[in-house]
Amino acid sequence: EVEANRLVERVSRSLMENVPEVSPPPWAVYVKTGVHRGRPPDREDWWYVRCASLLRKLYIHGPLGISRLRREYGGRKKGKMRLEHAMPGSGSVLRKALQQLKQAGRIKTGHGRGRALTEKGQSLLDEAASQILRESRRGGSS
Repeated sequence: EVEANRLVERVSRSLMENVPEVSPPPWAVYVKTGVHRGRPPDREDWWYVRCASLLRKLYIHGPLGISRLRREYGGRKKGKMRLEHAMPGSGSVLRKALQQLKQAGRIKTGHGRGRALTEKGQSLLDEAASQILRESRRGGSS
């Protein structure tokens, strides 16, 4: 019911301020988010945005494994003389982010089914969405 961008921004801000278990690892300033990317992300808070985006994807699509998430965050690798090919996103970035979210109690590991949201993770997204809806009804922004 709410825009994905607004929800992810709100949840990423909440993770940054209220969840100490979620923080970028030391190598996060150097790493690319996939083979298809040319450079590391420009945003300083990209780790929190990725974690919030992961929570949203798990909320919408249910239990997901690493390989499915790598496809979700993948893209096209541009070729100069060769054809373009689809490339998966970084598995290490996803694994570390999911480990941090699990440590924070926001997701759980399903047996053979990938990761799923916990009640705590679902309530975080529900609260953020309801705040955005209240603000939009009042005519406020962000």
